[in-house]
Amino acid sequence: MENNLVLTEAGKRCLQMLLKVWLDFDLAITKVPIVQRLEQQRLSVEDYQKLLINMRQQVIEGSRWISRCASSFDRHYSDVRSSVIRHAQEEHKDYLLLEADYIATGGELSTIESGNKNIGSEALHGFLMYRATQPNPVDLIGAMWIIEGLGNKMAMKWAKLINEQFSFECKATAFMEYHGENDESHLQELYQLIDRLATSDKNITDIVRTAKVVAKLYQLQLQEVDNDN
Repeated sequence: MENNLVLTEAGKRCLQMLLKVWLDFDLAITKVPIVQRLEQQRLSVEDYQKLLINMRQQVIEGSRWISRCASSFDRHYSDVRSSVIRHAQEEHKDYLLLEADYIATGGELSTIESGNKNIGSEALHGFLMYRATQPNPVDLIGAMWIIEGLGNKMAMKWAKLINEQFSFECKATAFMEYHGENDESHLQELYQLIDRLATSDKNITDIVRTAKVVAKLYQLQLQEVDNDN
């Protein structure tokens, strides 16, 4: 996750700490069964369909907590609020890509539409909505760091592995490819937000802590894909 921005010393310190959280998260998810099957090219079509169903729940809720986060910033953070609103607007219909991918695998639209959040998704959404309702939730930049980082670093790799395993009649990795291509620009915006909000030791501590919590809950979400909740 390289960046070309000139950061303040506080921004650099926060970013270095977030990079450590990301590396720990990256290692942890490689041990999750469904990710292991994907990366070892042992994924079944049913596995991929379950992954898409579970990802859809998180994506739908994602635009909600990001929008709530934006509304919780006061006028002193108007620039941050504008950036977060723009981010929510760009991604609030991403679930449609997941639905199209699911149908391309042979699944029925009604099946993915009726899917429920797994236990990990429930915990992740509950935490994020709680934090998003707090005044000036600067710590949620840490949450965005983990989630956008996953899209930037893993989505294109996973799409390539899936396409190597399966030959669907229509493209079935549009969601992953879209995020693999576009989340780099989102990360550049996050670097700016990190630098803008890493203005005190408390802010840095809060941002990093929330990144750690979200990393753990996202890992749980992936682990629960194999369970019927």
